[in-house]
Amino acid sequence: MNDTIAAIATPPIPSAIGILRLSGPGAVQAVDRVFVPFHGGPMGERPDRTLVYGTLRDREGAVIDHCLCTVSRSPHSYTGEDAAELQCHGSPAVLALGLEALFAAGARQAGPGEFTRRAFLNGRLDLTRAEAVADLIHAETPAAARQAAGQLGGALARTVDGIYGGLTDLCAHFHAVLDYPDEDIEPFEAEELAGALEAAAGELDRLAATYRRGRLLNEGVPCAIVGRPNAGKSTLFNALLGYERAIVTDIPGTTRDTVEERAILGGVVLRLADTAGLRETEDAVEQLGVERSREALERAELILAVTDGAGAFTQEDQEALELASLSGKTWIWIASKRDLTGPTALWTAGWGGNAPAAAVSLSALTGEGMEALEQAVAALFPEPPEAQAGALLTNARQAEAAGRAREAVRRGAQALSAGMPPDAVVADVEEAMSALGELTGRTVREDVTARIFERFCVGK
Repeated sequence: MNDTIAAIATPPIPSAIGILRLSGPGAVQAVDRVFVPFHGGPMGERPDRTLVYGTLRDREGAVIDHCLCTVSRSPHSYTGEDAAELQCHGSPAVLALGLEALFAAGARQAGPGEFTRRAFLNGRLDLTRAEAVADLIHAETPAAARQAAGQLGGALARTVDGIYGGLTDLCAHFHAVLDYPDEDIEPFEAEELAGALEAAAGELDRLAATYRRGRLLNEGVPCAIVGRPNAGKSTLFNALLGYERAIVTDIPGTTRDTVEERAILGGVVLRLADTAGLRETEDAVEQLGVERSREALERAELILAVTDGAGAFTQEDQEALELASLSGKTWIWIASKRDLTGPTALWTAGWGGNAPAAAVSLSALTGEGMEALEQAVAALFPEPPEAQAGALLTNARQAEAAGRAREAVRRGAQALSAGMPPDAVVADVEEAMSALGELTGRTVREDVTARIFERFCVGK
């Protein structure tokens, strides 16, 4: 990290403001070669975090914009290095010329996430906070934004550090007794150690349990729309998206393959899959579509089972509802085409242990009843309580590390109850600490770090 990086930190479209960002030992000097203040000396003589008005010049010295500039010197910057920003008018041409001038002044193009990676490597962010930066950029709902902001503020790191600190105390006590036998150090008590391990295991259980909610907040809820042909699935799919994505006709079997898109309903991101109608068919192509429908149903966390509310309730309708019920997944029964019939009396049946979470009569064509569906979805996936915001595990890497820590602590507790010596128990505790260290970045490998920052955009 001895070089200086630069990047355009805003999208490559015309906008009110465009930002050029630099970080590294030559950031301030590079800015002074392309930016000339209207009043006063160069940026190298200006105090940190002060906006200065001046001209941005291309590599030939020609003025290309009137803009603002600010510098932040090490270690008081986002990356922990000398850093600078040029706040220009958002012309892609101006920004491209400005970036070329910065390259001529000694900077190089920053890679995806390189600014945040430098912040992590310089100790400005732990790994959970660094991941939260990407989550905040990609947040699609207020709940996802609040979770990412809380994690960026250190909520998850504090939870992990609390568990790590308790395990550290156990190991320190053990090694003190072992390494200094002549000192008056209170020896291990099996009961006390068992209680501490049980407490740590309980905390890790609660942490691991947050992953499902955190994953759904970030990635969205896989949601399959199923039902017999011509039940109104594609019309509902288009209504949820707000535009015509799936082909809708009066001919049964129009949808031959799953069509997938993202939509927000009730503050919840749904990864919608519009599926082929479920029925027995001799058509080989339609058969493939039905098979894919069943695969989408297996992957789903939420099923919208649609029946034709304007027609007679058929055997195919009943089979679709039973399929949703037997899946064991959360599901909502939707009687469609309410605009043709008025409110429909929904069929009631013995669903056993998996009744629909809600039953909604609606018209996807007119929007009547859609609010009831929105409320039903919001109730199934409520926002986490404010106290938990930011403390959820949100990706598979975090969940895997927390899971390994939990298993190691459980093994330690089992070894203790089996009469194993304390050093065997502490080996499991140290393994748990190593896994928690991966979660926050204390012990993370370089290849893991590289994969994490690959999902970042250039300029962040």
